[in-house]
Amino acid sequence: MELSAEDAKLVTLARTTRARIGAAEGAAVRDDDGRTYAAATVDLPHLQLSAVQVCVAMAVASGSRGLDAVVLLGERPELAAPDADVLADVGDPVVHLGDSRGTLIG
Repeated sequence: MELSAEDAKLVTLARTTRARIGAAEGAAVRDDDGRTYAAATVDLPHLQLSAVQVCVAMAVASGSRGLDAVVLLGERPELAAPDADVLADVGDPVVHLGDSRGTLIG
């Protein structure tokens, strides 16, 4: 799969963010203004968020009005229904899925 340089950067951000804390998932997004956000899964006793949900929250809290692209990497790379719903709230970004090493599958 051939990626643009901007999307390849998202893969690197998602992979390193996930690996840094050993999280189940790592995600990175690029907003309509070209800003990037990366996050890992949050799994606390009173707060559970997917990596995609954290990225979207950071982007929206920073003033983003929409997303261009999303990369989600994990042990079982699939876009869960709640993540798809959150992404629909911020536009129709291109979504790349891959394993925890950063090998894209879709």
